Amino acid sequence: MPGSVPLDWRLFHGAFALSDSISRLQTLRDHIRWAVSRFHAEGLFFGHGTDNAWDEARQLVLGALHLPWEIADSYLDCRLEDDERGAVRELLRRRIDERVPAAYLLGEAWFCGLPFEVDERVLIPRSPIGELIDRRFAPWLPHEPARILDLCTGSGCIGIACAHAFEQAEVVLADLSFDALEVANRNIERHGLDERVYTVQSDGFDGLPAQRFDLIVCNPPYVDAEDFAEMPAEFGHEPAMALACGDDGLDLVRRLLAEAADHLTEQGVLVLEVGNSQVHVEALYPEVDFTWLEFERGGHGVFLLAAQQCREHQTLFKSRLR
Repeated sequence: MPGSVPLDWRLFHGAFALSDSISRLQTLRDHIRWAVSRFHAEGLFFGHGTDNAWDEARQLVLGALHLPWEIADSYLDCRLEDDERGAVRELLRRRIDERVPAAYLLGEAWFCGLPFEVDERVLIPRSPIGELIDRRFAPWLPHEPARILDLCTGSGCIGIACAHAFEQAEVVLADLSFDALEVANRNIERHGLDERVYTVQSDGFDGLPAQRFDLIVCNPPYVDAEDFAEMPAEFGHEPAMALACGDDGLDLVRRLLAEAADHLTEQGVLVLEVGNSQVHVEALYPEVDFTWLEFERGGHGVFLLAAQQCREHQTLFKSRLR
């Protein structure tokens, strides 16, 4: 609010016990403004669904009250009831003090315009692969995929979004973590896709049914040891097994590349995200002509290989296994 001074955290805690007549935070706008100030002052990291303090604060304040993100700004001047103020402030306290990402606090994240249930058993959806799904992988897919594999599925967001994009496709969501698959199953049910989307517990390709896929999409753990040690505190709430994967981040990627040809159809396509470990992939496989995809909405480190390339280089990929 114009001319107001950001409250310190002790004053914010004290407001819990104050009546409406003297509380310094009354409206939705008050709480959002206060949160923005504190988020900046406390040096929070944004990158689990939002990329700035205002969007993060708005998401938390509105989400705490079960209000839609698209609510008209005129509603921001509505006053909160005592119990509503308590709910909002507890979420803001945890976001600041404990560095819990907003998606975990709200139990929901959006991906490809779709809502997904999330908790600390799975990564928060944020892959740039979502942009490829929105484009239905054009121009890379030679034909409509009949079978799709979302490997290292986590919440199931990539595979479920693919199922929405390709309405006739059978989609397998695979993950090593049984806890993650529980979340994925809840999201399959939430989206009413249990007739053609199902989960499989697998270690990479091990444990999958004996069938080939027209499209394999994978966002595996790929963070190298150096980056993992320097990640902001917010990442500490996500499952480490879904982030870190060896000194160069490629322990699992090596295996997937060595085996992908055996699981793709003749004209199948592999799409695999490696993020900052792109430099390690290029150094490890200089002979391979990876197609590194570009994104209009931001993101990097996602490559594409056709099934023919996977077959041509399979001996090489196997030779680089540790």
